[in-house]
Amino acid sequence: MAESIFARVSRLLSATVEDTVDRMEQAGGDAVMREAIREADRAIDQVKVELESTMARRLQAARQQKMLTERAEELTTKAKFALGQGREDLAEAALSRQVDFEAQAKDLDVVQQQARQAEQRLEDGLAALSARKRQMDDALQAYLISRREAAVGGDGPARPDRSAEKKVDAAEQAFDRAMAGAGGVGIARTDADTINRVAEIDGMQKSATVAERLAALKAQQAA
Repeated sequence: MAESIFARVSRLLSATVEDTVDRMEQAGGDAVMREAIREADRAIDQVKVELESTMARRLQAARQQKMLTERAEELTTKAKFALGQGREDLAEAALSRQVDFEAQAKDLDVVQQQARQAEQRLEDGLAALSARKRQMDDALQAYLISRREAAVGGDGPARPDRSAEKKVDAAEQAFDRAMAGAGGVGIARTDADTINRVAEIDGMQKSATVAERLAALKAQQAA
């Protein structure tokens, strides 16, 4: 069975960058990290495709719901006309059809709500994956910098008996020095839970912005 998009996002975010750097060291090169970054890129592309599909499904449901609502409203006029012509049977049939349309339109509310929830999860996952990929890019660059520094001096050639923690620390410190030299700031180590929480803040900010704009539009209409 193919891995679901949500399961794939969860798996990628649950793995720490430090573990990947450790595996990279054990493999004797940066190929592991580069492959992890490529997998993150593929997952990001998959999330974008799924997000577009979910949005299309919601918009299609909204269009269909609008059509059903309009047809239901038209049936009221038809029923009145039939009664005026003395055809109560036709009026009853029109109203029966109207009830069917209204029920279908109500069902589409559920479809749209489910689609909105899926969109939110996908948007949150996309933000978290993008943040994780940036962190992985930074870790890779830090690792490459530390290897270059070790090759030209400093601690000498990399020793295979160094612990994984020391390797990661050396890579992060090298990256921090490179950033400081460029006028930037060091990147703090971040775990998956923290990344997800930051992504949640992004979602809350977006929701607050949407609510604020909606309130402004309502105020304009009321004025």
